[in-house]
Amino acid sequence: MNKKRFITTTVVVLALAGLIYLQVRTWRKFEWRKFAAATEGANYFLIGVGVALIFLAYYLRAVRWKILLRPVRQTSSLRLLAPTVIGFTATALLGRPGEFIRPYAIARREGLTMASQMAVWTVERIFDVGAFGVIMAVNILLAEPQLRGLPGFQHSTHMFLGIQMSAFMMFKLAGFIILGGVAVAALVAFAIHRNPGRSAGLAERMLRPLSKKLAHGVAQRVHAFGEGLNTLHDFKSFVQLTGVSLLIWLVIGLAYVAVTHAYIDPKLSSMTLSSTLFLTAGSVAGGLLQLPMVGGGSQLATISILKNIFGIQPEIATSCGMMLWLVTFMSIIPIGLVMAHRERVSFMKLEAESIVEEEKAVEKIG
Repeated sequence: MNKKRFITTTVVVLALAGLIYLQVRTWRKFEWRKFAAATEGANYFLIGVGVALIFLAYYLRAVRWKILLRPVRQTSSLRLLAPTVIGFTATALLGRPGEFIRPYAIARREGLTMASQMAVWTVERIFDVGAFGVIMAVNILLAEPQLRGLPGFQHSTHMFLGIQMSAFMMFKLAGFIILGGVAVAALVAFAIHRNPGRSAGLAERMLRPLSKKLAHGVAQRVHAFGEGLNTLHDFKSFVQLTGVSLLIWLVIGLAYVAVTHAYIDPKLSSMTLSSTLFLTAGSVAGGLLQLPMVGGGSQLATISILKNIFGIQPEIATSCGMMLWLVTFMSIIPIGLVMAHRERVSFMKLEAESIVEEEKAVEKIG
């Protein structure tokens, strides 16, 4: 482990430990028997449906990557499925460093450069964030009365920029800020797409007074992103990518519905797609803090929202939050290990090779 990764891991571990400590402090009367009863009494058929939906989402991600590859390589979704599953398994096992494995594995399989697939990966992330932002904004508009009536939003106010606001209004504001950010990002992406070199130069000149190294690094990333946008070669592809991206998040939301309905708790078993999309938002935000194998932020955020916003008992919220994490993040591991064995690949070797190739790709762009 190099010095940079050691420092990063240490910071994440300390942050996660702090979050767990704060969470546990509020549960001094936590009843483990109730937690066990809730977990054992869950409907595992519905949990299996949730797993199946998550697997469908992985297949849809392979479909999306196929569309992104269309200008340079004609391939099939099934051909991309194995490296996709192996890549997400690596992320579950290794944490954030494992994310480079998916573009690297696809580059090897299709005979493409790592730089080109890192660009595709970047564009894919833009579509993910954009689709999720649109879904959340639409969800807030259409289901405002239902969301506003959640227990955690009742009689709860906070100060924001000197203005007294209800908890729901803060959530609503955050949703539209995300949507606004997506719109701005789309405009910036369009400008970069038109002239990657000029955009990279502008970014470097703006950041040079702060740090020459930072300015050069950002310029490289901007140029790579601009090259990656060449995967959008026509309006038809844009529409297809948008549709698939929206469908991916809706499928994930339905997986949340299946898992919450697996519990006999009336508040969980009556959750709608609108409610679970709100829960998904918390999970995504918490997922920014993730450790190899143990996750972290995603579980804590989900459990906290179930308890504090939906008013679910701590023991049941903990059981459901952990089950959602197992279904949405960890269920891919068994099939991923089988595929990795069939492909005769080593996750640790792939991780090392992918990081080296990613660094080479950035240097090449610069």
